[in-house]
Amino acid sequence: MYDLVGKRVWVAGHKGMVGGAIARRLAAEDCEVLTVERTELDLTDQRAVLGWMHNQRPQAVFLAAARVGGIHANNTQPVDFLRDNLLIETAIFTGAESVGVEKLLFLGSSCIYPKHAEQPIREEALLTGPLEPTNEWYAIAKIAGIKLAQAYRQQFGCDYISAMPTNLYGPGDNYDPLGSHVLPALIRKVHEAKAAGSPVTVWGSGSPLREFLYVDDCADACIHLMKTYSDGLHVNVGSGEEISILDLTRLVMEVLGHDGEIVMDPTKPDGTPRKLMDNSRLKAMGWTPRVSLREGIARAYAAFLNGDGRNI
Repeated sequence: MYDLVGKRVWVAGHKGMVGGAIARRLAAEDCEVLTVERTELDLTDQRAVLGWMHNQRPQAVFLAAARVGGIHANNTQPVDFLRDNLLIETAIFTGAESVGVEKLLFLGSSCIYPKHAEQPIREEALLTGPLEPTNEWYAIAKIAGIKLAQAYRQQFGCDYISAMPTNLYGPGDNYDPLGSHVLPALIRKVHEAKAAGSPVTVWGSGSPLREFLYVDDCADACIHLMKTYSDGLHVNVGSGEEISILDLTRLVMEVLGHDGEIVMDPTKPDGTPRKLMDNSRLKAMGWTPRVSLREGIARAYAAFLNGDGRNI
């Protein structure tokens, strides 16, 4: 058990959706939450990060900072996704070891797994096959982060762990039509289609299966892992349930109250055909999600209407 009470805990990436949810969740842990604005500290600058960490002396770190985006962003900005994420990871891991951070949790992504991994995807599937080409730059950077955590554990005995969340959504999400992930993109599309009385256009065939987890559930899982888990193997964080993109579109339309037409755009890519995480390891540790997909979409839409997100 790792006790967070009274500890100085840095949430790197607190302005992002996941980091923000972790910071909210830590309010119940009786610890001192450290954050720093992007304008004050460039997380890709190793020297600056090292200096800040030496001044602040965090005892625990949640590494949620990353450059993220959907299929279009990954396809058109491969250098940004690979370079920036590698630099962020290197800077924070180096600083953590230098200042003697007691525990660090690195947040990865389910896109680290092979495109045609056996379903549900177990943690051991990592590096057993080719990645999905539309997001391989981001995936390779996240795999490097997992390996950094394992390397520091092996070489220096650092208590660094990694969590691999499935597709996340909720308050603070990115709603950019070209840079967002599928669920926030659908929320915005359906919202605008409802206002205009127009059809909802869905990328690809609508057949790919995806799993979704409300971001506050993910934050709760991360706190649980920080307290109870200490091993080199990364841990999947998911809901254990999947839905097709077409059925997801119908559900979003139902929750938002739009009964218009759905139009498929076959010129756009589908991405990985199926991606369901095996979350049995995390369940065996005593954690399960609380927020259903329908309830989560309703909460996410309420946050969207309140302007709680990016590129709204």
